Amino acid sequence: MSTLVDADGNPVKFDKEGYLRHINQWNPSVASHIAEAEGLTLTEDHWEIIFLLRGFYTEFDLSPAMRPLVKYVSNKLGPDKGRSIYLMQLFPQSPAKLASKIAGLPKPSNCL
Repeated sequence: MSTLVDADGNPVKFDKEGYLRHINQWNPSVASHIAEAEGLTLTEDHWEIIFLLRGFYTEFDLSPAMRPLVKYVSNKLGPDKGRSIYLMQLFPQSPAKLASKIAGLPKPSNCL
């Protein structure tokens, strides 16, 4: 990834897997940068999940694994969006990992 700076002019730091080292450095520009590095172009549907994930983290102080993510999305956005197939379409391969990374959250603890 190329070098980014936060609002204070400090370099944004990532771990070896591309997750933010400091969650407070996240902003939508950083999210777009991470998504681009992952080969994604963010749409309104992506942003809806990203902000929902950040709310989950604020509420529970952890990044959700897939099942809690699906349940949370279903509770907040309804059953059509609260399906693993929907999340896989937005965030291929591992929605919990990829969406958490783009949302600036730590890697979910049970994800390899």
